[in-house]
Amino acid sequence: MHIVIMGCGRVGSTLAHILEDSGHSVAIIDRDPQAFRRLRAGFRGRRVTGIGFDRDVLEEAGIGSASAYVAVSSGDNSNIISARVARETFGVDNVVARIYDPRRAEVYQRLGIPTVATVRWTADQILRRVLPEGAEPLWRDPTGSVVLAEVAYHPAWIGTRSKDLEEAAGTRVAFVNRMGETLLPKNDSVVQEGDILHVLAAENDMERINKALSGPPEGSH
Repeated sequence: MHIVIMGCGRVGSTLAHILEDSGHSVAIIDRDPQAFRRLRAGFRGRRVTGIGFDRDVLEEAGIGSASAYVAVSSGDNSNIISARVARETFGVDNVVARIYDPRRAEVYQRLGIPTVATVRWTADQILRRVLPEGAEPLWRDPTGSVVLAEVAYHPAWIGTRSKDLEEAAGTRVAFVNRMGETLLPKNDSVVQEGDILHVLAAENDMERINKALSGPPEGSH
């Protein structure tokens, strides 16, 4: 995917690095060329100096082939104008704007422009809109310490009780997606083939949880 970002501040540069590391092409726009210093030395994406709602600037950034457009500059007006230009002039469906004023955010949401507002939380919400499901946590609390995330598990866990899985992994299964239906686990619930498990956990526990579920239950063969 090619993704265009307006605003090379903390959020914009964070997104640019994460997206590039995920294998996507990125172009980032900022009116201040000094802002690009936030990008790492090895950043391979395009750096475009200019205003994000200027059509020539957007075209230089590759908006014509963009799968998503993200407006995260420091100005609400600039963000919403550029987001509307990307969607209405260039036909980009995946458009997200950062809005600082919550009252404005409600208005723009009703206009069909998804709006988000804190650095890592904002980055996660934008990534969930432009990347495939499961690539990022479904939810992260504003402090960034607790996440709701999809977890993979070894096939040997199929047929075991959710309660036993929770005890082994030291976490709580928040809900299960089973054949398109969302289910809340009970004490006697059993993991079935095809179940998609979502856990609620501290972010710094996710590596341990994934490792615990990547192998078969202890004592199984």
